[in-house]
Amino acid sequence: MASSVETRADADSDQGEDVTAHVTHLGQQARRAAAGLREATTGDKNTALHAMAAQLEQQREILRTANERDLEQAQQDGLSAALLDRLTLDDRRIDAMIAGLETVAALPDPVGEIDELSTRPNGLQIGRMRVPLGVIGIIYESRPNVTIDAAALCLKSGNAAILRGGSEAVHSNAAIAECIRLGLAEAGLPEACVQRVGTRDRQAVGALIRMDQYVDVIIPRGGRSLIERISADATVPVIKHLEGICHVYVDRHADLNQAWEVAFNAKCYRYGICGAMETLLVDESIAADFLPEMARRLMEAGVELRGCDRTRQLIAAEIAEESDWSTEYLAPILSIRVVEGLQAAIEHINHYGSHHTDAIVSQHLGHTRRFMAAVDSSSVMVNAATCFADGGEYGLGAEIGISTNRLHVRGPVGLQGLTTQKYIVIGDGHVRH
Repeated sequence: MASSVETRADADSDQGEDVTAHVTHLGQQARRAAAGLREATTGDKNTALHAMAAQLEQQREILRTANERDLEQAQQDGLSAALLDRLTLDDRRIDAMIAGLETVAALPDPVGEIDELSTRPNGLQIGRMRVPLGVIGIIYESRPNVTIDAAALCLKSGNAAILRGGSEAVHSNAAIAECIRLGLAEAGLPEACVQRVGTRDRQAVGALIRMDQYVDVIIPRGGRSLIERISADATVPVIKHLEGICHVYVDRHADLNQAWEVAFNAKCYRYGICGAMETLLVDESIAADFLPEMARRLMEAGVELRGCDRTRQLIAAEIAEESDWSTEYLAPILSIRVVEGLQAAIEHINHYGSHHTDAIVSQHLGHTRRFMAAVDSSSVMVNAATCFADGGEYGLGAEIGISTNRLHVRGPVGLQGLTTQKYIVIGDGHVRH
């Protein structure tokens, strides 16, 4: 098995087939699979998810070996510590992938749910039924666990998936895709329910994002350049996650002990996640009491601090340039600004933020309610660290990404985010006069 996975991954770079023809073939297969998935039972889908989980457990050593090959190449290529962290597939993360599959299998199946059913004066019953989006293309970088999360969520929500991972994780993704294929076969579902683009050629991305006749939605996960390119070039609708420039605002009514803990966790839980705090905002009236201890904790953890002039009067910090306020570091670096109260914090977040996740630490109900209403982000938190922005933490089982869109879904995208609704009308021989 190990050699077959390695051969499949190595062959990706020598794809002899025309790239557009290859991607078109995947699209045609996916469209047929999506039609069949509309009639698959919840039991069919759950059987496949359990079988995938069993395959991950059985092939754990193969997964680690494949990932080691990717990590070795990534280190030679000079990838950053944050990207290496995202790329790593250790036992803990394999365990998390298995647990994610089991959790998604245990979640209610949204497909076929009918709500808002009402009876009109003429006796017609009108409601809305939840249905799959159809075929979803997922384009992502670094994180091989996205392969299994995307497969699980798309399958359970009745969608066919076409996965295009980054070249830095090619061996890891190939090994995971083999587990998915075997799980689908064991459940009697077509392998085309989840397909991996079998070429590293970048033209494949261009072909996938313009394949309107076969692909219904594109979900990109990666750096700014990838997201901007896809958003600009795609003719298929895009659910995008641009960046995670996340803030924590410490209000004048904050419990300082709570604020120190929340801010530290928001930054230091994991530097490489999109929910990590990148800018700390502090009300001027409590800055002298809050910042020295906060700086001590952060610097002991190895975090580099960059601050505004007022911050640097209170603690040792490098000068924060204008560009720092709009930078997603994904590293042990934090920008700090002292602000003139709640309104200034809201204005800073809405101007510099990425509409991902922002938090306030405050015991003042009026301030927290105003912050929740005025901050234009997909997740707004009160007295909680921004790193909770995660599908698993939200009870979604897993996520396919965190959308900073306004349509049709915002925040962590789980099962319901991968469905839409259609009207159903039930009559009893009704005709319109």
